Amino acid sequence: MRIPESELILNPDGSIYHLHLLPEDLADTVITVGDPDRVNLISARFDTLEVKKQHREFRSHTGTYKGKRLTVISTGIGPDNIDIVCNELDALVNIDLKNRSIKSQLRSLEIIRVGTSGGLQPDVAVDSIVSGGIGIGFDNLLHFYGGNKEFLDYNFAKAFITHMNWNPDNAKPYVVHSDPGLLEKFSSEDILQGITTTNVGFYGPQGRVMRLPLHDPDMNAKIASFEYEGRKITNLEMETAAIYGMSRMLGHKALSLNIILANRANGTFSASPRKAIERLVTKTLDILVQ
Repeated sequence: MRIPESELILNPDGSIYHLHLLPEDLADTVITVGDPDRVNLISARFDTLEVKKQHREFRSHTGTYKGKRLTVISTGIGPDNIDIVCNELDALVNIDLKNRSIKSQLRSLEIIRVGTSGGLQPDVAVDSIVSGGIGIGFDNLLHFYGGNKEFLDYNFAKAFITHMNWNPDNAKPYVVHSDPGLLEKFSSEDILQGITTTNVGFYGPQGRVMRLPLHDPDMNAKIASFEYEGRKITNLEMETAAIYGMSRMLGHKALSLNIILANRANGTFSASPRKAIERLVTKTLDILVQ
């Protein structure tokens, strides 16, 4: 079936609409970051650099690190941008852009989020690295897609909704696991395996109060006190669950790696956030080429 021009939008040079990438620009392993400047931080370590493109907040560099071809791309902040990035990455590898048809042989990408995060437990210290074994989405992105969602952990979600006395006016939380192979690959003594919530904003949706009151002032405390099968929620950010859900629906493998810059329980913040981020980048690259 031919995909119409209004649905699959291409630029005059044949590149995908937002990312401005061509299929040959993309590696099989993709590192996503929120901040476009972090793309430069990562690609500066590459041995070779073959692609440098940017459109809006989407900056993409492709090159090699110790013989492994990698793409690093900035998504900007939030689940709405994840919808754009994941769909366009998939289109680059699984849609014939010239014929506008889905390929018979589908390709699976490895998608590694390298991002910053806030800790929710007192013992999740700032500057520590957390891999999100499970993502809990507070956004409504996945609810717009039909099809088979057997990968969602409905029992976990139901227990969380009950514990939170969840406001029905908010989007219904969904729970999705990371790729087990990538989670095992990034299993290390200095990486804490955790549970990550994906929030739809930085201030109120993450329990921050400045001038506006919160609908539920105890939200973060309730999230931190939730326990499921002996495990607690470790951290919160704004992309992980959306990446996991979109990747699972599209047949890709995903894992979120988080450097904890703020501990919300203790009210502390990293004294050297750039050094902490650089340590996460080094760790990620070294494990990817092992």
